[in-house]
Formats: sequence, C-alpha cells, structure tokens
Amino acid sequence: MLRELRVSEMRYRAVLEVLDGAVISTVARRYGVSRQTVHAWLRRYAREGAVLNLEDRSSRPHGCPHQMAPEVEARVLVLRDAHPRWGPTRIVYELAREGATAVPGRSSVYRALVRNGRIDPARRRRRRTDYRRWERGRPMELWQMDVVGGVHLCGGVEVKVITGIDDNSRFVVCETVVERANARPVCEALLGALTRHGVPEQVLTDNGKVFTGRFGPAGSSSEVLFDRVCAENGIRHLLTAPRSPTTTGKVERLHKTMRAEFFTDADRKYATIAELQGALDGWVVQYNTARPHQSLGMRPPAERFALAAAGPDPAVVDPIAAVAAGRQTPTRRPDLRHAGVQRWVDQRGTIRLAGFGYRVPIVLAGEPVEAVVADNLVQIYHHDVLVASHVQRRKPDTVPAVPRQGRRTPRAASTGIVVTRMVDGSGQVSFAGTMYRAGRAWRGKEVEVCIVAGSVQMTYQGTMVRTQPIRHDRTKEHGAYATPHGRPRKPRQDAPNGSGVKTTPLRGRPEGRALTPAPSPARIAATRETASLTPQAPSKV
Repeated sequence: MLRELRVSEMRYRAVLEVLDGAVISTVARRYGVSRQTVHAWLRRYAREGAVLNLEDRSSRPHGCPHQMAPEVEARVLVLRDAHPRWGPTRIVYELAREGATAVPGRSSVYRALVRNGRIDPARRRRRRTDYRRWERGRPMELWQMDVVGGVHLCGGVEVKVITGIDDNSRFVVCETVVERANARPVCEALLGALTRHGVPEQVLTDNGKVFTGRFGPAGSSSEVLFDRVCAENGIRHLLTAPRSPTTTGKVERLHKTMRAEFFTDADRKYATIAELQGALDGWVVQYNTARPHQSLGMRPPAERFALAAAGPDPAVVDPIAAVAAGRQTPTRRPDLRHAGVQRWVDQRGTIRLAGFGYRVPIVLAGEPVEAVVADNLVQIYHHDVLVASHVQRRKPDTVPAVPRQGRRTPRAASTGIVVTRMVDGSGQVSFAGTMYRAGRAWRGKEVEVCIVAGSVQMTYQGTMVRTQPIRHDRTKEHGAYATPHGRPRKPRQDAPNGSGVKTTPLRGRPEGRALTPAPSPARIAATRETASLTPQAPSKV
C-alpha cells in the first residue's frame, strides 16, 4: 500500500541519508533541492533534533526596529476614539504637540487605524490629482461668500447661515444666522464683515439671486443690492460659472466642517436665533485661532490672516442706510445712483423727465440711464457714471412735479433695420438665437424687432412693446437680418390642385391630395398599343 510522505518525513529521510555517508550533492539532486537547502535541514536537525522541526516556517522577521511602539499605537486609538472626525494628519499633529518621543508618520497612523477597525479603507470617488488647486497670494485679496441651510431651531424652524472666508488664510470673516437669506440680510452681513475686518479687493460668489441678477429677466445689465454694496465700497464682484461649485471650494469646504463639527450637534438645540448665533460665534473663534488647518501647514488661520498688509482703513459705505436717510430728508441731494428713476435714451440722445427733455450723449441711444433730481439739479448716470447734469426745468407758476418711475403711455418707436417675428405661446420672440420676452398679451402676434444702439426694441403697429438690453451674440445678427420675416414654415405634404394631380384623398387626411400625378391620356393610349403588339407567351397546361 502506497502512502504519500509528508514534507517533514521526506526531509528527515534526506538528513538520514547524509548521516549514513551519502554525498550531499547526490542527495540534493535526488530530492530536487539545492545543496544549501540540505545543509539548512542538517543544521535544524542537529539543533532541534525532531522530525516536526523540519516543516516549513514563516519567513516573517521576529522584530522590526522602526515599528510603532505599542504605547504609541494605544495613544493613537485613544485620540481617534475621543475625536472620531480626526484623521491621520491631525492625530500626528496632536502627538507632536503632546511631546511624544517617537512620532509616527501619517501612513503608519493610517495603517494602525485600519488594522484596528477605526477606518474603512474605501477608495475615494475622485483622486486628489483630479482637482486643480488655486489660492490667492495674500490675505484680503479675495473673499468667498455663500449661504448654507439645513439648520433648525428647537421648534423646527429652518434658518440660514451667511458665510464668508478669506481665500488665502481660510479665516472666517462672516458667519451670520438669519431667518431668510434675502437681499437685505445678505448685504447687512457683508457690511458687518467689512466693518470688522476691512474691505477686500474682490468677492467671489455663485449665481444666487441674492448675489446677482445675471439670470434674471433683465440679464447681465441688471444690478442687485449686493452689486451696489460692492460697487460703493470699491470691491470687484466675481461670479462663478454655472454649475461649478468647486470654484468656491473653500467656502463649500467650510460648510462641510461646520456641519460635521457644529451643526450636527447644534441642530434643534437652540430656541432663538440669538442663542444659535452666540454658539456659532464661539465655534468660529476656536476655528480661527486654535484649530490647525491642514492647507496652512497645521497652523490656525488667524496667524496667516494677521499678515495682511496694514493700511488706512477705508470708510465702509452703507447704501441701505444712505437710502433710508435720503428718504427721510427729501430736500437733501442724494449721492446714490439707484435713488433716481430709470429712463431709456431715445435715438436723438434725449430722455423725458416730468414733461421736459434732457440731453444725453448720443452714444447712449437705446441704453438705460438713471436720473436723480435734487436741489433743482438733474443728474443722469449710466452704470454708476455721471454722464450729464442739467438745471431742473419746470413750468412757470407750477409746483415742480415729482418724477415717476416709467411712463404711462408708450414712447414712439425708433427707426432702424426692422425684422418681423412671431410671439410664441410663452410671450417670447427669437432673435439671433436668443429669446426676448415681449409679454403674454402679445401671444400669436407679429412684432417688429429693431436694434437701437445697445438695446433690442420691439414694436407692434408703431406702438412700443418693450425695450431690452442686447443679450445675443452680435455676430449672429446677419442671420437674423437674412430672414426678415422669420424662418419659413415647413411646406405641407399636400400638393395643390392642378392638372396632372390625382384627386384621391390620402389615407388619414380626408381633405389631402396625393403627390403621385395621374397618367396623361396620350401615355395611356401608348401603353395599350404596346400591350397589343407584344406577343404573349403560350400558357402552360
């Protein structure tokens, strides 16, 4: 009966053969190993002297001189359990602060956390190299601002938090809790940040309605209160591209940190906005002054923010308070452009105000301007630039009329190259690949579209319908002028009445006509004559 030998038994027989006087080279050749392996078996047998000691053993070293000490690994686990949101980098930083003798590396701490089940080694959705990092060169050069929600009071009422962060230092400059993130609360939060920390050169935001009117009915020419605050204080307002949240990645990352370290525990905990604001202010102070930031070399943001160039603090202009003060004292001349009324410059370079005409540079024909009347002086502004000043005109023995916003009667249409367009069901017309709104009252009607300076003018039978700033690509106007009456309609698939057209209706179209022409009488006679002369083949029986 044959029995398979174990590895240890085979090696034991090889050792016995060598001890009986066999040559080591011959034994090694017979068992298919090298001479050095046979010598190793002999040494193990001579040292330990048992068959089981000849089995395979682990090649793992008994010790590693640079292995993490058990005491250090235990401290790593204690820090992780006390602060579940701390990663390997933060734990290494805390060990160095505690004065550990042998501080392990980040990868060693990561392996220790994975080995002890504190971290799930899942792959990232995107690699770090997929993102392009950017940062301004000094503090107070750029701020990023945004609005975050999902925070509730103890009664279940949701509130918003207006946040702002310095791009270079990651210093939180704004953390205002509001009931609703409308235009006025957002601008008041910005003004408060400007008063506390100074005026930056630029502010970067997304395309929210409280930040810009870029996607509103008036297009890019419209101005919201946030734009006004930035313009009055000499700040350049930058906007991100649509659907590009990574452009404002620093403030978005601040939202993630706030939600993980503060909002999760503070949600539905405070009864009033004032209590929540006080708790949030305390967390922001710890974030700015004590919490280390990984992108800053594990230094707090306040240290880098303090490196901002010291200069004369400019006075912060508050347009909201200025407008309120101007309304309380109407005799005082307002110095803000948005306190006036809006007018459109006609083709002759004039505007109408309280029944009188005032001259404006002819290059602004078709452009919107704002007129401010105070102390018998009419000042006309175009995009916050004073373009004309006139003495207020009035009729004799009459009280000066207060200018009204807009006109009750439509003004006369301007002349120019005119094309005709049909207003669709939503009250819009298409011109040069862009939709312009005419109004639902003009649905189904043909309006005349004309370009006047920098505006698109729509008229109906000589009556002004609407005037809007140009939003289309000016290079596409030649295509619009090539079709002055609009794109031609697709022809019907029915042929008109006429000779040579069969009058049988089409299937599914009772009043339609077939496109296949009927054969002429001469052709029918020729076909019959040919058929009579052609010999017919004999039929098969």
